[in-house]
Amino acid sequence: MRFGLIKERKNPPDRRVVLSPQACEWLKDQYPGIDIRVEPSDIRVFSDALYREKNLTISQEMKDCEVLLGVKEVPIRDLIPNTSYFFFSHTIKKQAYNRELLQAVLKNKITLYDHEVITNTKGQRLVAFGRYAGLVGAYHAIRTYGLKQQLFSLPQANDLKDLEALIAQLRTVHLPANTKIVLTGTGRVGNGAAEILDAMGLIKVCRDHFLDRHCEKAVYCQIDVLDYHKRADGQLASKQDFFKQPELYVSDFKKYTEVSDIFIAGHFYGQGAPAFFSMKDIAAASFKPVVIADISCDIGHPIPTTLRASTIKDPIYGVDRATGKEVSYLQDNAIAVMAVDNLPCELPADASEGFGAAFMEYVIPAFFNGDKDGILARAKMTENGKLTPNFEYLSDFVAGKE
Repeated sequence: MRFGLIKERKNPPDRRVVLSPQACEWLKDQYPGIDIRVEPSDIRVFSDALYREKNLTISQEMKDCEVLLGVKEVPIRDLIPNTSYFFFSHTIKKQAYNRELLQAVLKNKITLYDHEVITNTKGQRLVAFGRYAGLVGAYHAIRTYGLKQQLFSLPQANDLKDLEALIAQLRTVHLPANTKIVLTGTGRVGNGAAEILDAMGLIKVCRDHFLDRHCEKAVYCQIDVLDYHKRADGQLASKQDFFKQPELYVSDFKKYTEVSDIFIAGHFYGQGAPAFFSMKDIAAASFKPVVIADISCDIGHPIPTTLRASTIKDPIYGVDRATGKEVSYLQDNAIAVMAVDNLPCELPADASEGFGAAFMEYVIPAFFNGDKDGILARAKMTENGKLTPNFEYLSDFVAGKE
């Protein structure tokens, strides 16, 4: 069976890859019937030469590969008809900006497997870059705080060699006493961010301690959905109920904004969930955060200060507390917002190796064991020009009716 590692063509450039040279070598040893072809790339974090050293074929010709492996969306003009792809399509939430991409996938009778829906039988994701988004996002949060408060200046994460170098930089930072950081999310993203805060030596405290006590040292609190949401009708809340019917909930986040200096958003956002706060709220004297690092980066909602995605080159912008308009983050009345939407790109080697390890563990075996666990079936969005049953809910979206 022949797999092709395709060149990433989306702008801004993405240096990540699904399989590193070492991963390809290991797969060829484990599966004698496997062949891996690598499309040349001048941006990939692992050079073509490194793949050649593992006796892999470097070729522009991808049409005879049975499965093509990419990371970000493939531009419509570069899609190869009648083949199979893995990439993040960013369409499962009916993202309007990629409607034409999904239409083109169907028109070209492409079998599309989306990395985002590679799951187990419980619906839990098996392959993701979330940990690396959390790691880099937390670094950005601390860096942004230093710049905003004119306390210290850290280099861009993108300019550092690897995760070890990133952590070494953070260990030079000493945050002022009683600096409080609230971190939302307990999944891969949130836990990745917590790794960074732990590596800095920050003290993790419980919710009550965080909300009610003055702390002599910098601390952080990691909270889950029921810590900052409550049922609007006052009925008993549960995580299962929240995820099933989030429209019945309202935000209970205000108590955190009254004591937090930095808000790191590492939560998963589900359709229908309430906003954390409103633009009106940020104008209040009681709204304390000076930095909001939105790792999740859902534009406009549920965090209204995320006016747009920022870039690796220019990661910070300001939001004026009075007007809600974008301004320089250094203005006195501005909240500094970090909303880079491709954070794992700043640790491309680490992120690729971590992602590839999971892909090799869960996905590659499914091609050789008859997909006995249903991994491929659940991840398959399209086939023979049609949406698969699990994704028929996208029919009206594809037709342009919503």
